[in-house]
Amino acid sequence: MIQSDILVVGAGPAGSIAALVLARAGARVRLIDRARFPRDKLCGDTLNPGSLSILDRLGISAPIRARAAPVTGMTVTGPGARVSADYPDGLRGASLSRRDLDVMLLNAAVASGAQFDHCVTVREPIVDDRGRVSGVRLASNGHGCDLHARIVIAADGRGSRIASRLQLSSYARRPRRWAFGAYFTGVAGMTAHGEMHIRPSGYIGVAPLPDGLTNVSVVRDGVNLPAPHGDQQSFVRDALVADAELRDRFAGATQVSRVTVLGPLAVDGRLSGCPGLLLAGDAAGFVDPMTGDGLRFALRGGELAGRASLEELESGEPAFARLHASRAREFTGKWRINRALRSIVGSPRALDLAAMVSKHWSRPVEYLIGVAGDVNLVERTEIAGGTGREITRGERG
Repeated sequence: MIQSDILVVGAGPAGSIAALVLARAGARVRLIDRARFPRDKLCGDTLNPGSLSILDRLGISAPIRARAAPVTGMTVTGPGARVSADYPDGLRGASLSRRDLDVMLLNAAVASGAQFDHCVTVREPIVDDRGRVSGVRLASNGHGCDLHARIVIAADGRGSRIASRLQLSSYARRPRRWAFGAYFTGVAGMTAHGEMHIRPSGYIGVAPLPDGLTNVSVVRDGVNLPAPHGDQQSFVRDALVADAELRDRFAGATQVSRVTVLGPLAVDGRLSGCPGLLLAGDAAGFVDPMTGDGLRFALRGGELAGRASLEELESGEPAFARLHASRAREFTGKWRINRALRSIVGSPRALDLAAMVSKHWSRPVEYLIGVAGDVNLVERTEIAGGTGREITRGERG
């Protein structure tokens, strides 16, 4: 029994944007998530200018901009080197906790007509005798039930049960990195810049948030992790104390949250779906986003999955191959940059060379900051009424 046109599994940024696009087009959309919102989520908590331009174009950025703190550029440090640069042309990003952002995106999807159900856990996909995904099987209070739809969008994260069960994605063998995140107050020297502190053992991201909060994300290779029996709750503070660039700035700071751990980070996506199924967000593959653009991958990926679903509804032909090609065109260049940066961080010799070059020639890092912000995808436009809303090149459809 078909219960909806589209079933979206996962109400994070990718799933909510996909549901919003579909509901606005008139599709019957059901959005489910295993969590109850609002909920906390480990993330760098920053929207780069390219991410904001997507939300602007969709007309849902106003409450987010009103709640968020502005991010005007980035500061990057490495062994013996430091470069700080604003985004060009006065462009800005924003910082906002995922707890707040995800609720705002979910509310926008529901306001557009999507039906939402929380605390719904998917056990496995349902595959019919033609080899087509026709829904999902749920696990709820020990009693399973089925949800059927013409198309399923799996936006259920890096550990997607749907994608892994169908062998569409798996955790990457290399690199094997873990992230440890916590929030602080009273951090000295905070500005409107996001910060990336690259070290031989990994990197530390620092982001200014509203209400005087600071997000700290420590990313380390598996060989540099605390022992399983060790105190992971002290890991972020220990990393800050051991860092010559950051220890004084955090000396008087107060940690106001528990440490959240996420890993391994990288997920290899083989395809972007199969008949009856499309993937969005981290379920489609996750590249450790050293350039701080993970949310743009999620937002744009959700949008692409939503549009592919509409094409499949109209034509009756599976759209997963077209979605895979669209994702490759959209993201391959940025994925290559992130992989190259990870290689530099993983090589002491390459890191020393990069630091030596940046001390005497800052332009490469300044260019990278622009790339990290996806500023090439943003253009200023004149909108009736003088709002000056930003939209992205090539993303108007």
